Amino acid sequence: MNILMISDVYFPRVNGVSTSIMTLRRELKALGHTVTLVAPAYDMGEAPEDDIVRINGRPVLMDPEDRLMSLKSLKALPQMLSAQSFDLVHIHTPFLAHYTGLSLAKAFNIPCVETYHTFFEEYLYHYIPFLPKALMRYAARHFSRRQCAQVDGLVLPSIAMDEALKRYGVRAFSKIIPTGIELSDFSHCDPDGFRRTHGIAPERPVVVYVGRVAFEKNIEFLLLMLSQLRHSIPDVLLIIAGEGPAEAKLRKTVEGLNLAANVLFVGYLERATELPACYCAGNAFVFASRTETQGLVLLEAMALGVPVVSTAVMGTRDILTAGRGCRVAEDNPVAFAATLQEVLTDSTLRARLSIEARQHALDWSAPQMAQQMLAFYQLAQQQFMRSAQLAEV
Repeated sequence: MNILMISDVYFPRVNGVSTSIMTLRRELKALGHTVTLVAPAYDMGEAPEDDIVRINGRPVLMDPEDRLMSLKSLKALPQMLSAQSFDLVHIHTPFLAHYTGLSLAKAFNIPCVETYHTFFEEYLYHYIPFLPKALMRYAARHFSRRQCAQVDGLVLPSIAMDEALKRYGVRAFSKIIPTGIELSDFSHCDPDGFRRTHGIAPERPVVVYVGRVAFEKNIEFLLLMLSQLRHSIPDVLLIIAGEGPAEAKLRKTVEGLNLAANVLFVGYLERATELPACYCAGNAFVFASRTETQGLVLLEAMALGVPVVSTAVMGTRDILTAGRGCRVAEDNPVAFAATLQEVLTDSTLRARLSIEARQHALDWSAPQMAQQMLAFYQLAQQQFMRSAQLAEV
């Protein structure tokens, strides 16, 4: 197949959507398919790639890490890409990419599918806090119903996201296909080297958070939990790997809770070696986001054999409810701290969870998920052709 993907975000912008697109592109190309991606230009030294069309833009007002792609350049895409004979458009984000993807599919008379990566009902409130939360919830639900009805197929990364959209009244043709994990990328690491680089003693108890440092990730909850855990494990260290708009506020929270000696911000890490080493430097991986449509970082930690302690809310439930390689914690700081303390103080438990985690991650391999996506593409094509034939009658 010749697939055209479009997204409002991609590397070097680091987040779960970028990772999901990169993983799917790589697997589809490995299977012999052609994938062209339209994504923003960030002017951050990204290397040109023949199969990525970069669109110039400007920083987004409320989130300057992101880019708003140029409308003029987007409108020129049908003519620019007309000779490539695409079979299908796959949209990955609901902003300008959504409407441009619809236009491209119409111009080329091909089906259009979309992956619903972000739980906007909770996400929007964090970035437009001056509007009532009830209004934001209503707007997000209306927005989602409208957009989901405009595509020929909808990809959902988790059962929880499927349930949420059904509550909204979405009735689109859809399938649950999680983002797969490239197991080879998370099969080895150097935790001792990471600890040496950052001056962390080999015996010090360490917990790790990896992800965007954003308000919707609920990292402040982890800091409140840490202030409780410190009473029983005084030298515990929380590593926060990532960057984002919540960092300044979180640093102030660290100061206010007197946690400066217990928290280490390390920023974004290079994915090939530094990131796996960071995961493995932890005795446990911690997570408490309430807005995840899947929670890919949980699988990355598990693939490396790092026990996970996390709440199970929204998409993370699919990964955690089996109870393999993890401990599900209650959604309050005191109970979470107690669960984490059990894991950190019981080496036998950690060893068992580590083995379970690696086994569990095998069920989420990227090649399996890419095969499911291809099958869904073919179903979307068939449905598109049937609809076209009915319209001619």
